[in-house]
Amino acid sequence: MGHKLLLVEDDEPTAAYIAKGMGEEGFTVDRADNGRDGLFLASDGSYDAIVLDRMLPGMDGMAVLGALRAAKIETPVIILSALGTPDDRISGLTSGADDYLVKPFAFAELLARVRLLLRKRGAAENAVTKLGIADLEMDLLSRRVKRGDRVVDLQPREFRLLEYFLRHPDQVITRTMLLEGVWDYHFDPGTNVIDVHISRLRKKLDDGGEPILHTIRGAGYRLGPAA
Repeated sequence: MGHKLLLVEDDEPTAAYIAKGMGEEGFTVDRADNGRDGLFLASDGSYDAIVLDRMLPGMDGMAVLGALRAAKIETPVIILSALGTPDDRISGLTSGADDYLVKPFAFAELLARVRLLLRKRGAAENAVTKLGIADLEMDLLSRRVKRGDRVVDLQPREFRLLEYFLRHPDQVITRTMLLEGVWDYHFDPGTNVIDVHISRLRKKLDDGGEPILHTIRGAGYRLGPAA
């Protein structure tokens, strides 16, 4: 299936050159030659990517980008600009652009960057948003944890700890794995930080119900139904 691309560029030769090249690569290209029309077209969120010139009549490219992001439209945007200083690039990227290409540029580079954004977007859309085992479930977007019908209220570190266990369900997890994966320590500080967090987490998860977080003597811990 071909991807839909919106090109917002007021310079006719540049726009024609990009549209022709992208068309030959199998993209469906819609064009706008000013910021207002570009924003109008982009705001239905139906494009796979947007190539947006920075200097536009009617409404500057950065204003278009700001309006899109304020409207929660997350379509990947590549800014094209003759302004190439590091400060210009940084302001473009911190304003919500996904990439920033300085004019003049080679078409092959633009194409490669558009393809990279589409790949990243596809990967993000396929990313896991829910984890669970037995009657325990975690929603990574809303950061809610439930055990059966009961909401489990966790501190940020407890949430990370549980997320780590849920990504390795029914496996024995060692202290070293937890120190590296949850605390980013590459050594054992020799404190009981893990034991304290595990016991708090266990108390919140079990709350008088069936134990789900088990200590495996001399080995580590395992999250899952009782063996």
